[in-house]
Amino acid sequence: MSAPRVVIADDQAFVRIGFRMILKSGGIEVVGEAADGAEAVTVVREVRPDVVLMDIRMPTMDGLEATRRIVRGPGDCRVLMLTTFDLDRYVYEALAAGASGFLLKDVTPEHLVAAVRLIETGDALLAPSITRRLVERFASGAPVAPAVHRDLTALTPREREVLTFVGHGRSNSEIADYLTLSEATVKTHVARIFAKLELRDRAQAVVLAYETGLVTPGA
Repeated sequence: MSAPRVVIADDQAFVRIGFRMILKSGGIEVVGEAADGAEAVTVVREVRPDVVLMDIRMPTMDGLEATRRIVRGPGDCRVLMLTTFDLDRYVYEALAAGASGFLLKDVTPEHLVAAVRLIETGDALLAPSITRRLVERFASGAPVAPAVHRDLTALTPREREVLTFVGHGRSNSEIADYLTLSEATVKTHVARIFAKLELRDRAQAVVLAYETGLVTPGA
């Protein structure tokens, strides 16, 4: 697996320095840095990284707006939000904006390197159950417009069923057990769901399941 090219966006210089040193020691190239969201958008357009480590709270333009602009831009850059608290009230908004997941700022060096290397799988950074917990915690009261509007009628009954399980935080292997299918078949269904609904990864699929009412908080 080739190492992703990374941009670090954080208004604290010591955080950028620390993450850069950790990633470099792990064999990952840091191709750019930014001290605010607006600068992050500019740097991403210039260097076209694979992954952005994005702080949520930054001056000039926060990480949420920067994430929206980056994921709607050209390329297939993944955004990992950086936060101090695992139940930060902005995490749901970050996922809805198109972020692929989040990392705590006190993440261990090993976890940081592993997360950045595996993020392109779309399911490696955030366990589905953690994503579901975060979305459920804030979805009912989050004052945000849906990030993705999709017509679920494009899905077959089986695909809709699989998406429901994804929304409930089930992994592919768990879905396979529930539906008495092979894990390979479930992966195929998930891939087709992503293609039909133009979803980037599992985190966005979970958000969509809540925003469309397919899954409801507390269900």
